[in-house]
Amino acid sequence: MIDFRYHLVSIVAVFLALTVGIVLGTTMLQDPLLNTLKAETTQLREQSEQLRTEKDLADQLNTGSDALVAAYADDMLADRLADRRVLVVEAPGVEPELRDALIEEIKRADGTVSGQLAFTAQYLEPGQATFVNELTDQLSDGLELPRGNPYERAGAELAQAVVDGDKDVPDGVAVRTGDSFDGEAVLAGFTEAGLLSVQGSPASPADLVLVIAPTEPFPLAEGQEDDGEAVTPPGNAAMLALARAFSQAGGGVVLAGPPSADGPDGMVQQARAEDVRFSTVDNAGAATGNVVAVLALAAEAEGRRGHYGVGAASDGYLPDPLPEAQPEAAPSPSPSPADRADS
Repeated sequence: MIDFRYHLVSIVAVFLALTVGIVLGTTMLQDPLLNTLKAETTQLREQSEQLRTEKDLADQLNTGSDALVAAYADDMLADRLADRRVLVVEAPGVEPELRDALIEEIKRADGTVSGQLAFTAQYLEPGQATFVNELTDQLSDGLELPRGNPYERAGAELAQAVVDGDKDVPDGVAVRTGDSFDGEAVLAGFTEAGLLSVQGSPASPADLVLVIAPTEPFPLAEGQEDDGEAVTPPGNAAMLALARAFSQAGGGVVLAGPPSADGPDGMVQQARAEDVRFSTVDNAGAATGNVVAVLALAAEAEGRRGHYGVGAASDGYLPDPLPEAQPEAAPSPSPSPADRADS
């Protein structure tokens, strides 16, 4: 007959066996497991130290390259943009230091900044598209606008206001139908509407246009993240429509931005994905990148375009061959004594 003592002894035996098994298992597995973890930790630490060393060397190399380029920038850029008028266009979110540095390099290359257009965040708001379209129509006197979305039509109108319009333009681009078109009125209208701000005299037609991309990419529209397909932030679409319009109107265009602009959702990356017909630079902000941006402008003046910098889709670090320096304009001859007497 099985009594309570038998059950008690059986239960104690089972728990004792479990305890012995656990002790033996942990003792036998402890050393191999710890050794494996220690080895992996050591390997990861060595890899981290190697990557840190490589990063420090890359930083030193970049710093040295920037210092070298800064020291010889005058010689590298002299007369590259002589007699060229450059319009500087800022997207919302451009850092003032980046803009000022690029303008300084344009002047170092003997170029003239004809003016600056800084677009506001309001211009890019999706809810403003209808207003942008209506404003474009109101200011289109003397201009035949192409079909397209509001930002394409606005870009075509603004391009006529700021880009040298003496060149032949392809079909579908805004064209002037008479002498009534007033570029200054167009800029004033967009300024009064809070869509952009103006410095200098951008209505004096420019030969070249430098469009500066923001440091932080524009956000996606609500719901775009869930589409599962390649999407374009609305801000990118609006600003790239401007750049395309400037290029189609006959101006040489360079879109320049810091490395982040060539990252996910960046303007430069989007432009390259669309295979735009103007130049891009993906490392502006550093001394070397700013020089490359100016050389890209000079190459555009020669009718050459390309994608420059360090991004995967770049054609090379800088234009090859380098653009030629422009000859200095001959000074006006001084009047002779006889001429002065006649006058």
